[in-house]
Amino acid sequence: MPVVVVANPKGGVGKSTLSTNIAGYFASKGHAVMVGDADRQQSSRLWLSLRPPAARPISTWDVGDDQIAKPPKGTTHVVLDTPAGLHGKRLKDVLKLADKIIVPLQPSIFDIFATRAFLDELATNQHALKAKIGIVGMRVDARTIAADKLHEFVDSLGLPVLGYLRDTQNYIHLAARGLSVFDVAPSRVERDLAQWQPICQWLDS
Repeated sequence: MPVVVVANPKGGVGKSTLSTNIAGYFASKGHAVMVGDADRQQSSRLWLSLRPPAARPISTWDVGDDQIAKPPKGTTHVVLDTPAGLHGKRLKDVLKLADKIIVPLQPSIFDIFATRAFLDELATNQHALKAKIGIVGMRVDARTIAADKLHEFVDSLGLPVLGYLRDTQNYIHLAARGLSVFDVAPSRVERDLAQWQPICQWLDS
């Protein structure tokens, strides 16, 4: 049972957007998916509560405040949305479960510096070293200097960049209905699905 952890200690980088769309992708493949929300804001849990009955089912995994237990039996794929400021024992507990770690990153100097420290921490964690780690650029406009700086940074990491997701209202509108880009007609989100293709290949590998 693969457990995908979406983590970055910087707030507002798109962890919940990434988590819910990964869950939507797994569900679109017919997997028994469960989303755990360790963030106090509970954005992923809210997204699930908005999900229409006709959509492919995704279950909630209750994650306690003190410790993160193993996911229940009967689940084939788990996505864990983590909080800002994740560190110490709670980070270690999360990493013990992780098969894959996706780090969302925005093209901002503040996000880049905060993420650098986090990646350095992952590099010294024995559990993280056993997991596959990938980076996804979030809200990236390829025409900007900020995007160039982000490319420079990720090129220096030695970690795979799984893809870059554009800044679009599609994610906002779909989230408000408990949906992902994988829950609607492909023609409506054609550009976004194209950006997701290499990320999905990595998730399936």
